[in-house]
Amino acid sequence: MKILFLGDIVGRPGRESVAKILPHLTKRYQPDITIANAENVAHGKGVTESSLQELIAMGIDFFTSGNHVWRKEGKKLLQDSSVPLIRPANYPVGVLGRGYDIINIRTQKIAIINLIGRVFFHSDYDCPFKKADEILAEIAREKCNAIFVDFHCEATSEARAMGFYLDGRISAIVGTHTHVQTSDDQLLPKKTAYITDTGMCGIKNSILGRDQAEIIEVFLKQDSVEADWKNDWKECIVQGVFIETGKDGKAKKIERVLEIVENK
Repeated sequence: MKILFLGDIVGRPGRESVAKILPHLTKRYQPDITIANAENVAHGKGVTESSLQELIAMGIDFFTSGNHVWRKEGKKLLQDSSVPLIRPANYPVGVLGRGYDIINIRTQKIAIINLIGRVFFHSDYDCPFKKADEILAEIAREKCNAIFVDFHCEATSEARAMGFYLDGRISAIVGTHTHVQTSDDQLLPKKTAYITDTGMCGIKNSILGRDQAEIIEVFLKQDSVEADWKNDWKECIVQGVFIETGKDGKAKKIERVLEIVENK
């Protein structure tokens, strides 16, 4: 199975960049499924139905998310099982939405799982390691051809630990949340594809896709600001990974995606 995954898509600059480059990536990799992290697609934080439909029209099949998914129309969208959007599975029991899904791709099936880390987060999430075990036990009867995990976390140590913890039991685990692409893409010893963070899709000369001056002001004044695109966003980046698995569900290849896009 061929899987194309795009890191956090940040606001309108990210969406427009993906619209421009995705046809080229699709032609190059010919993926069986294209997945993206959508927690920041609506003005930098959150998700709306219109922004999601815009991305679906571009050719993205499924969406993972993270702690920002609840903003905008996220709660409403997560309640609709027909919407191809999941939230981290290790939120407490009773939280709306689903933490994983199984997608049919012609004669094959892929399980897509979303987890969130606990290190450096203020919220009290359930253990992502134990939740991963629970989900893998639940889906064992499905005999999926591939199992893909988006681990939304801050700490590189937690990401690496989860990678080795799940090595050999899943096809791939990719990190999201920091918006900074790491260079540790690899096949782990038991043939699980891994990268600590896939990066983002958004303004290149920005701070995590946000305007430089406003984010710097947050650090100087300990204040908060809303997302803005005042910064020159002629040049954007589209980052992610391409993963290929074999018939045994093990990863055969992982390749970083990094494209520069001229938007204006």
